Amino acid sequence: MTIDEIRDLLKEVKYPGFSRDIVSFGVVKDISLDKDKVEVDLNVTSPSEETRGEIKSQVEAVLTKSGGFSTVEVTLSGGSQASPPQKPAAAPVPAISLSDVKHTIAVASGKGGVGKSTVAVNLAVGLAQKGHKVGLLDLDIYGPSLPVIMGVNERPMMTQERKLVPLEKHGLKLMSFGFLTGNDTPIIWRGPMVSRMTEQFFTDVTWGELDYLIMDLPPGTGDIQLTLTQRLRLAGAIIVTTPQDLAISDVRKGADMFGKVNTPLLGVVENMSGYVLSGVVRGSDNQPISNATISIPGMDKTKEVKSSDDGQFTLEVDLFKRGGGHEESNRLHVPLLCEIPISLELMESCDEGIPLIIKDPDSPAGRVFAQLVEKVEEILPG
Repeated sequence: MTIDEIRDLLKEVKYPGFSRDIVSFGVVKDISLDKDKVEVDLNVTSPSEETRGEIKSQVEAVLTKSGGFSTVEVTLSGGSQASPPQKPAAAPVPAISLSDVKHTIAVASGKGGVGKSTVAVNLAVGLAQKGHKVGLLDLDIYGPSLPVIMGVNERPMMTQERKLVPLEKHGLKLMSFGFLTGNDTPIIWRGPMVSRMTEQFFTDVTWGELDYLIMDLPPGTGDIQLTLTQRLRLAGAIIVTTPQDLAISDVRKGADMFGKVNTPLLGVVENMSGYVLSGVVRGSDNQPISNATISIPGMDKTKEVKSSDDGQFTLEVDLFKRGGGHEESNRLHVPLLCEIPISLELMESCDEGIPLIIKDPDSPAGRVFAQLVEKVEEILPG
C-alpha cells in the first residue's frame, strides 16, 4: 500500500462533529512507511482530549482493519501540550451568528489580480440559477469590485432598525462597501475600523435565509481575513490562483492561513489557464478547408489540431506557465476545482457588468464556471 492509498483510506475518518474527513481538514500531518509498519502523525489542534482520543482511535482502527500492516503507530501533535502559566486570558470575543445561512464560503487568495471577484460572482450567479438562495458579499474595503462586475450603481435601503437591506440582481442578494461610498472614493482606514466594518456586514445587514453566502475576500492575510476566521464559522474557502510561480508563492501564504485557523479548504481554482483559439480555416477562394492542420507554438511544445469537415477548429494554447493550480491542490490535498481559460468574452462580461455565466454560458469559460458550480454543490449540498 502506498502513502497516497493510505491517505485515501484515512478519508473514511470524519472529524468529530463534522461531515468532512480529517484529510480535507489538514489533520494528517505526515505518513511514513517501513515495510509493513505505518506511522501517522496527526496535527489535532483541538484542546479536547475526547476529540483527540477519538480521532486517534478511528485512525488506528481504519489502518488495522485494512490488514496491510503488522504495526500501526499514531502520534498526536498540536492542541493540549503543557504550557507555562500565563496571565488570565481576556474574555473571548463573541462569535458572529448567521443562523439563517446554511453555507458560508470564502473566495480568497494571497495575491491581488488573480480573479477572485470574477470567480465569486460567477459561482454565486450559477448557484442562484440552480434554484438556491444566494448572497454575495464583497469584503474588499479598499478596492470593492462588485459594483462594476455586477453593473450595480445604487445605495442600499435601511430598515427602521437601521439595518442595511441588500440590493438584488440576477437572483442574488448583494452587499459591497462600494454601494455605500461609491467606487471613486479612496478609503484611508486603519485596521480597527476595517475590522468593525467587516463585522457590520454580517450583523447589520438583513441577509435573511440563504443556502449560500459567497464572500469575495481582499488579497492578503490581514485584518479582514483574521476577523472573518475568528468571528465566523466558515463552511470552507476556495483558493484562486494563476499559473505563475510568483502568484503561487503568494497564494500559498493565504491558503496556509486558513489551515492554521482550522477553516476547511474546498479546493483550488486556476484562473488565466491557457487561451482558447477557435475559427474557420479558409482557402484563397474563401471556402472552408477540412482536415487542415493548425500549429501554434506553446510554452512547452507546439500544439496542433485538425479542422473539421466544415473547416472549424478549436485549440487551447498555454500563454503562461500552466499547472500551478494543480501543484497547489496536491500540496494542500484538496481538489483542483477547475481551470478557467483566458477569455475575451470573460473580460467583456466583467466590463459590461453581466456575469459570463449569464451572458455567454456556452463559451469555454462559461462552461468551466458551470462545472465549478456543480462541484461546490457536491461538496456542500444546498
